[in-house]
Amino acid sequence: MLLINKATVINEGESFIGSVLIEGERVSQVFRNEVPERIMNACERVIDARGLYLIPGVIDDQVHFREPGLTHKGDIFSESRAAVAGGVTSYMEMPNTNPQTVTNDALIRKLEMAAERSAANFSFYLGATNDNINELRKVDKKHVCGVKVFMGASTGNMLVDNERSLQQIFAEVDSLIATHCEKEEIIRDNVDLYKKKFGEDIPIEYHPVIRSAEACYQSSAQAIELADKYGSRLHVLHLSTAREMSLLSNSSLEDKKITGEVCVHHLWFTEEDYERLGARIKWNPAIKSVGDRDALRDALTEGKLDVIATDHAPHLLTEKEGGCLKAASGGPLVQHSLQVMMELAHDGLYLREFVVDKMCHAPARLFGVKDRGFIREGYFADLVLINPAESFKVKTENILYKCGWSPFEGETFHNTISKTFVNGQIAFEDGVVSEKLYGKALEFENN
Repeated sequence: MLLINKATVINEGESFIGSVLIEGERVSQVFRNEVPERIMNACERVIDARGLYLIPGVIDDQVHFREPGLTHKGDIFSESRAAVAGGVTSYMEMPNTNPQTVTNDALIRKLEMAAERSAANFSFYLGATNDNINELRKVDKKHVCGVKVFMGASTGNMLVDNERSLQQIFAEVDSLIATHCEKEEIIRDNVDLYKKKFGEDIPIEYHPVIRSAEACYQSSAQAIELADKYGSRLHVLHLSTAREMSLLSNSSLEDKKITGEVCVHHLWFTEEDYERLGARIKWNPAIKSVGDRDALRDALTEGKLDVIATDHAPHLLTEKEGGCLKAASGGPLVQHSLQVMMELAHDGLYLREFVVDKMCHAPARLFGVKDRGFIREGYFADLVLINPAESFKVKTENILYKCGWSPFEGETFHNTISKTFVNGQIAFEDGVVSEKLYGKALEFENN
């Protein structure tokens, strides 16, 4: 038995001084008062957590860990270790690997790889194409988080741009459909326009103009219209514009069939940061204006946006060189996403309880993750201890991503991840990731 003693427990909308007893993989008891001496004496280890926050492990519903086929810049082993160092204990990984995860057989192979290599708990999306509806119909909803539909540029044949195929997916797939929404025709027209002005070397600050707010809005509106028409369970990923917020409801999560995700980079950076950071903050959808960022922050508070994730997508820095057309889109985030959101709480933008809800509770509820996302007796002991009195500066030497860099490099946060527990085991402690791997496949109850 292991006891986390006298932490400030932040869970289910409240904070209190409490202790958590772990037996095996699960939380055995949660104490609000003094822990009986007989239990203290029976524990193999007692962690003095006075002054530390104890929260459930973060569930990140959108990451790209690059395995198989793109492992020169990230893999399940390296990126899951970075995740647990950042308090992310569960992740849902995307299908645009090489080969792409567009068959159930390919998805099973990824589950088998992760079972051997992942420090955090895992699930994988099955990717949609214009012609794999038969595979999508066979999704195992108990073990697969959802179907991913790229309604914007992607690699290979994963851009689903055939109207009939889209209709068939929304009409016939009865699992959660997660979408990347950007209107490809608008982006192509904008590229042609700015090529005439700049040639092939369009400056990076034009990225949010090319991948515009209008491109995002029209695509998101199309996805929501299809979901409304067919009664689909739709989750719109990485929303990035003020205008898209008009498409979303602020009703309770349990009452929604259409939900929205926002990513930490869209809540933190703005287009003003391109001058300082260049392509390091080039994502698709693009980081946009201060007004867009502030609208996303407000929509999160209002309940229009349901979960916070990362879209963690590592590239080598050499792949991030160049302007709009040359630099790769995406960047590494899982090691610092919780610290970013706790920093916004430190700044007074959100309550700590709210951050825990959007990063831990809400993903569990939205996807129906079984026995995770909360500090409850009988639930898996996926837990994070945060030290709010110890600052943390992001430096090259403490970055764990395989690509070796972070868009937050040089940033100092007013909190440090002290320990991360995965399935009752200490996966990260005082700056060191365990060599042992404790990740397990996620299960879903109402997906």
